[in-house]
Amino acid sequence: MPHEIDVAVEDARWDDAVPGLEAFVIRVVEAGLAAAPDSPAGPVEVSVLLADDATVQDLNRTWRGKDMPTNVLSFPAAPQPAQPGLARPLGDVVLAYDTLVRESAEQSKPLAHHIAHLLVHGTLHLLGQDHETGDADADAMEALEVAALATLGVPDPYAEPVAG
Repeated sequence: MPHEIDVAVEDARWDDAVPGLEAFVIRVVEAGLAAAPDSPAGPVEVSVLLADDATVQDLNRTWRGKDMPTNVLSFPAAPQPAQPGLARPLGDVVLAYDTLVRESAEQSKPLAHHIAHLLVHGTLHLLGQDHETGDADADAMEALEVAALATLGVPDPYAEPVAG
């Protein structure tokens, strides 16, 4: 049984962000799942919400006490035992269109690459990876992100830009 990756587009601007948006999101989330050392053995369900800054700000305020938009939020599901024939809910990843477009421009990165990076980042959070608990954990998570993105042909998002 394959992973179940549900994609909900709340803001129509996402439709033009990446060609074949839903297939792109699924491919990226699967790359994130495959890169994690603690990747689940069986099928999982991940929900991805493609929203705007206002929605993400509301979620960030409600669930994290931070009254501001952010690029990605991850909401891991409560651990549940595997049930034969069913995908185990892993959690939700929410992206903010306005923030991702702005950051992509500021960083001179293609929007598709930045979206892929944040989807992988959010997926790794669902699997328990954390970059806020110390430098070693941040370095480990970044290495997983870079490895997952490389399988998609996306360059290292942490590399210094080459002067031209």
